[in-house]
Amino acid sequence: MPLWSLFVPALALPLAGLALAMPPGPALAGLAALALCTAVLASVHHAEVVAHRVGEPFGTLILAVSVTVIEVALIVSIMLAGGSDKSALPRDTIFAAVMIICNGVVGVCVIAGGLKHHEQSFRLEGATSAMAALIVLATLSLVLPVFTTTEPGPDFYSNSQLAFAAAASLALWAVFVFVQTVRHRDYFLPPASPGDESVHAPPPSARLAWASFGLLLVSLAAVIGLAKALSPSIERVVASAGLPATVIGIVIALLVLAPESWAAVRAARADRLQTSLNLALGSALASIGLTIPTVAILSLVLERPLRLGLSPKDLVLLALTFAVGAITLGTGRTNVLQGAVHLMIFAAFVFLAIVP
Repeated sequence: MPLWSLFVPALALPLAGLALAMPPGPALAGLAALALCTAVLASVHHAEVVAHRVGEPFGTLILAVSVTVIEVALIVSIMLAGGSDKSALPRDTIFAAVMIICNGVVGVCVIAGGLKHHEQSFRLEGATSAMAALIVLATLSLVLPVFTTTEPGPDFYSNSQLAFAAAASLALWAVFVFVQTVRHRDYFLPPASPGDESVHAPPPSARLAWASFGLLLVSLAAVIGLAKALSPSIERVVASAGLPATVIGIVIALLVLAPESWAAVRAARADRLQTSLNLALGSALASIGLTIPTVAILSLVLERPLRLGLSPKDLVLLALTFAVGAITLGTGRTNVLQGAVHLMIFAAFVFLAIVP
């Protein structure tokens, strides 16, 4: 195991605690940003060690769930500290995550793999199943609240509707994990690539894998802590630039998703697009399947409002994303043009968030 992968988590996590305990000045903020980048690299390294030990799709599932659990903890902590002013935070975070993953990450992966390997293939059964589950989860959580009539005012579920959406989201995500890891695991296994050295390398020992798993959790905790510590600085920069508050959610989501995104791009470059899609779609599913039940329980117990419905502009972008995603995943092969299409949608999402 490289020495830097041991020292980075050990140093980044205390720095995150220091940055959270005191308002970071310019020097501390710059140091925190540097530590954030190195913690992302460390988390990807340890995730790949664990993945090589347990095999696919368990490796990508571990990384996706680990990041999402810590992300949910971050959202809950910000909601508790911000009160009713943060009622739209879960919606903004989930929507940003879906757009970043389904357009930004998928687009970069397809282009990176296409430039090196021309065309890449993946299993239709796994990718289309994950996309179908993601469409349903996003519709239940972000679209239907706009059209329900029980609760006065748009964008809100009633208590019973919120409880149903939370239970349905958790149940569907659990079924997807069961299918991915038990019933139809072969749907999510990437074909061996001749250029992939990890296929021929001996798997790490159980002791090394457990050590990497622990360091993975420490690295991810450091990533989330540093992202939260940097959020006030990000808010000040966004406010001074006169940008909408939704930009803050996009920046934080980009920081939180950085480990998975980098791991997905590395997999695509190694001609393992199936692994990239497992990471991307699995992360989006976990983001909704774990976040919505958690914030729903918090909203019901504390009697705090929870705004979930998207604006008309965002509804159009979400529908466009799923329509193009279904076309991209409908043939089992990808090329750079498909990646460019997804990146164009992502660019439109970012631009319209800045200039609504």
